[in-house]
Amino acid sequence: MSAITEKLADQLAQDVLAAVEEIGDDRLPDEIARTLGNSSPTTEELFRTFVRVRLAEKRARRMLEQRLDKHRAQAEGEPAAKADPGEGAP
Repeated sequence: MSAITEKLADQLAQDVLAAVEEIGDDRLPDEIARTLGNSSPTTEELFRTFVRVRLAEKRARRMLEQRLDKHRAQAEGEPAAKADPGEGAP
């Protein structure tokens, strides 16, 4: 693949995903991909790949944030659990 084709397909994927967020139409990437495929199957394939990769990365980051939030909330609520178990023993 040429670098320019990859760059253009990735930029288009970013723009389309931003548009999906704005207008709420999850079918938009497929519609754009079909339009690309009519003139350049190679660009369509790259575009679809970049869309999948970016969506997967977004889901993974969301999961990471949830895990970190849960961990941080537990850590804030457990100061006594971190105390020495022998403290206060007679």
